[in-house]
Amino acid sequence: MPMSLYEEMMAAANPAEVPGLLRFFKCGPGQYGDGDRFLGIKVPVTREIVRRCWSLTDSEELERCIRSQYHELRLAALLTLVEIFSHAGKRSSRRSAPQDDKSCHSERSEEPIRQQCIDFYLSHTAYINNWDLVDLSCYPLLGEWLLPAGDRRLLYDLARDGKTIWEQRIGIVSTMTFIRHGQLQDTFAIADILLNHPHDLIHKAVGWLLREAGKRDQAALENWLCHSERSEDSPRYRQMPRTMLRYAIEKFPEPLRQQYLKGEIKDL
Repeated sequence: MPMSLYEEMMAAANPAEVPGLLRFFKCGPGQYGDGDRFLGIKVPVTREIVRRCWSLTDSEELERCIRSQYHELRLAALLTLVEIFSHAGKRSSRRSAPQDDKSCHSERSEEPIRQQCIDFYLSHTAYINNWDLVDLSCYPLLGEWLLPAGDRRLLYDLARDGKTIWEQRIGIVSTMTFIRHGQLQDTFAIADILLNHPHDLIHKAVGWLLREAGKRDQAALENWLCHSERSEDSPRYRQMPRTMLRYAIEKFPEPLRQQYLKGEIKDL
């Protein structure tokens, strides 16, 4: 009998890697990852285990992993959820998504299965509590779900009213899917919500998504940077935290980048 997702992950634990992971994810007292625990499993190993186990993982197993004290088990649960979501509706998929009604079977159509994945994700955001857990799960799930015709106000609400910086980060990073389809407006609009956020991890996330939007349309990014939401305010590039600006303009030609950093760009 094959091992479960939980059993495979526990078997892959490597205590020698734990100290480095604790430092990398800032798990010291008072840091953003304070209190997190690790098994010492690198992401490629977790991905390989998920590839072997996702189709055999039921809702009870996912629940066990997402609620784990161990970071890598929570990641494995999220990556498994992404696999279930992405395979939903394919003939090769032989299982149902996590759900409260355990009588539901894999014969259900694609949309109910995907909806169940989204419901599971949104009801477990308390356990999505570090940047990698957010970044590796939110846009393959929420972004893809909302891309065709979903109510994207969900992302605005998370960015504005999220209980944690991780929920707020989900709000902006989920727009990566939209950017990849040439839809930039939601990224700019949610960036406005987070423009003056106090936390460095939000500055980095917003700057990263703005940079990706600028790679699609540099003129649109410059237009956003050089204007403000209210006409009486200074341009956004002068308001935003320095880290956010540096990330946003990272791919600009160097002379132009320096102009932004020195505040020498005239309003467009």
